[in-house]
Amino acid sequence: MTSETPSSPAQPASPSLAEALAAGTVVLDGGMSNQLESAGHDLSDALWSARLLAERPEAITEAHLAYYEAGANVAITSSYQATFEGFAQRGIDREEATRLLGLSVELAREAAAQAHAKGVARPLWVAASVGPYGAMLADGSEYRGRYGLSVEELERFHRPRMEVLAAARPDVFALETVPDADEARALLRAARGLGVPAWLTYTVSGDRTRAGQPLEEAFAPAADADEVIAVGVNCCTPEDVDGAAAIAARVTGKPVVVYPNSGEAWDAEARAWHGRSTFTAEQVRGWQAAGARLIGGCCRVGPEAIGAIARTLAPAAG
Repeated sequence: MTSETPSSPAQPASPSLAEALAAGTVVLDGGMSNQLESAGHDLSDALWSARLLAERPEAITEAHLAYYEAGANVAITSSYQATFEGFAQRGIDREEATRLLGLSVELAREAAAQAHAKGVARPLWVAASVGPYGAMLADGSEYRGRYGLSVEELERFHRPRMEVLAAARPDVFALETVPDADEARALLRAARGLGVPAWLTYTVSGDRTRAGQPLEEAFAPAADADEVIAVGVNCCTPEDVDGAAAIAARVTGKPVVVYPNSGEAWDAEARAWHGRSTFTAEQVRGWQAAGARLIGGCCRVGPEAIGAIARTLAPAAG
């Protein structure tokens, strides 16, 4: 397959994201949850920001729009924690869950249309978030991996919602916050044949996945995956990015994607962040030198920081 996708109504003349990455650096958005919380929304729920797909979809559009207006070229949908199993635990049936998954892409498209209507002239893309199995468990296990499931079982978990997301025609899948190389293999298998390119990002600690595998081994399966247009890390500390980005570039030969957290630490039991931010826009030059071509932020990184990244990278950014 090729990495090109059909043009969206919001950006009929846009190049594909793969073409943009080949031409230069592209700016990603920041954390969805912190932007929603800053707007006053309570996310103390197992569904996290996905709960607002059903209850306050307009809030999600507003969050995407804030990032587009700040300087992001790519918005990641609110489907990270949206799964058939997770929705079922809240009494949401499969038909409605299917609608909500598709809606996550539509809301980001709507935000792109609004941004263009407000005068944003640059290309804008939508990445459909596919979080790890542990995100559905809502117990912090997405930072540990090793769920006791086989690659085949994980593929069967991920494929149905990826089929629904693909039907909504995002520009790319964000296979993100992956803690374990086994789950990455399952996600890559699930992505085959869906007609949507993907990026793959691990959450890491130093030069290893959160499950303890060396990144040289963890990145290797993406090197030969035609669907994959970028490889890297997210939801890690800013300090972990340089080394991981260099390894991803060396092992795969593909553009590197990086979007770390602010540097604060997440307490899964207390469901709260502790510590101080170590994220600065100046760091992105080093990430770019290490091979990063798709750069943004994850948890606790908001529109102000994304705007600073866009200004730091200009005119290199698309």
